Amino acid sequence: MEALTNPVELVRKPRLPQGRDRRLVGDEETRLLDTCQAMNPELASIVVVATETAMRQGEIMGMTWDKVDLKRQTVTLEDTKNGEKRIVPLTTKATQILRDLPRNLDGKVWTYTQEGLRASYIKAVKKAGIEGLTFHDLRHEGTSRFFEKGLGLMQVSAITGHKDMQMLKRYTHLKPEDLVKLLG
Repeated sequence: MEALTNPVELVRKPRLPQGRDRRLVGDEETRLLDTCQAMNPELASIVVVATETAMRQGEIMGMTWDKVDLKRQTVTLEDTKNGEKRIVPLTTKATQILRDLPRNLDGKVWTYTQEGLRASYIKAVKKAGIEGLTFHDLRHEGTSRFFEKGLGLMQVSAITGHKDMQMLKRYTHLKPEDLVKLLG
């Protein structure tokens, strides 16, 4: 069968679309959190957890108290986008937010539904006068902050669940001024 040629061999794979590189700038984080807090304190808590953990919206909304370990400062995600279980370490700030939340009888961490969060977040961004900031951009923000804290590739990929370093790179948007500071 060596004489046969593979017709697919000559077909080029489509290029990935240009990734987003939107991060919080200036006082956007303060404005967003103030607006969220005024609308619903739980919304502000979700936004902070998103930037502190770089978790996806679905992962955050799917959190249940039986998977949150405040003592170890972790949350176990059984159902992730890539289909693998992941244990996400929580920052002190994220842990405190979770510690301060009331416990719901249904075991869910948040009272928001996925659709309710989406609508409230869009409304908050608009009210705060912020242009073009999606909820998913908070994952980019969190991922970039991990690198800015000095975490390595393997550490960040373990937190975010990225298996492919090329994809992790698309989620990382380091600020040139921070790189200048590191260079000295």
